[in-house]
This record gives sequence, structure tokens and C-alpha cells, in this order.
Amino acid sequence: MIYEVFARKNRGEPLRHIGNLNAPDAELARVYAFNTYDEERWFDMYVVARRDMAEVFTVDRGEPVETGGR
Repeated sequence: MIYEVFARKNRGEPLRHIGNLNAPDAELARVYAFNTYDEERWFDMYVVARRDMAEVFTVDRGEPVETGGR
């Protein structure tokens, strides 16, 4: 399963996407993320299974951006 990795360097900063990885479960994804992205001093780091992310829109497919009637 693919996991997306997000982190921030300082409290109050927005999370930023720093990469992704392949792991069989969330626990190993946490270990892999820590070991893979430890070159920086992060304040905190998160992993999210890609399948659990909700797409808002994707411009890459050439589809119009849905604005919700605005």
C-alpha cells in the first residue's frame, strides 16, 4: 500500500508533502517514513494511506474544476 508522508519543521507551520513510500501497514509506514526522511529535523511527521485521501479535484485530467456553484 502506498502512504503519503507529510511533515513540518516548526510548530504552527503548515504540513508539507515530503514524499511517499510503500509499506504493508500503517505501523511499518511510520517506521519507513522515520528512517527514510530523517535527514531533516522535523517537529512532527504524518503518514496517510493514499487510499484514505479524498480527492477534491485534479487538473491533470483536463477536467473542469468543480466550484460548488460559485
